[in-house]
Amino acid sequence: MVSSVEAVDALLKVETPFGPTWRRYNHDGYGDRGDGGPYEGWGVGRAWPLLTGERGHFELARGRDPGPYLATLERMATRTGLLPEQVWDEADRPDIHMVRGEPTEGAMPLCWAHAEYLKLLRSATDRRVFDRIASVEARYAKAHRRPDPLEVWKFGRQPSTMAKETPLRIIVDQPCVLHWTDSDWAQVTDTEAVATPLGLFYVDLPPLGRSGRG
Repeated sequence: MVSSVEAVDALLKVETPFGPTWRRYNHDGYGDRGDGGPYEGWGVGRAWPLLTGERGHFELARGRDPGPYLATLERMATRTGLLPEQVWDEADRPDIHMVRGEPTEGAMPLCWAHAEYLKLLRSATDRRVFDRIASVEARYAKAHRRPDPLEVWKFGRQPSTMAKETPLRIIVDQPCVLHWTDSDWAQVTDTEAVATPLGLFYVDLPPLGRSGRG
């Protein structure tokens, strides 16, 4: 994630007199035209203040101060407190009344930007990301153990060999009962496939190495 953000900054970050902001993606065609004219089916995507709010949440999640990003959003608002969809991200153009870091002719107010500001303000007060889902955080951010290895067999992927210490998952697209053995058919087992919400069914077989057989 950190490396990805560094790549994003190299490509999309814009420094303004009010602080940093970001374009959505390279070659964005939604925005004022290059000469400052209005969007009429084509244009140049400019920097979006709401992405400054998103960066504030990222920094807070890393244990850093989101205050500078709140301040940037506030500076980019108009005198009446409205946050724009996009701000001018080129040099000042007095001839067309465009100033770097100030609103373009895009939507204003942008409710999405105001929501991002309010969410970041709440997050900064709580010292944690306000809309972070606790169960997701526990699964991906706090659980550092590597998942157990699992070999997968399906009709489109049929491995011919596998480590005997590895469980095998057989995935099919129809309900079934798997008739299988791990003792050269001296003993057999019938296992009903487990249904999933994806319309697939699976059977998990234990590692052969668990019983000492190869």
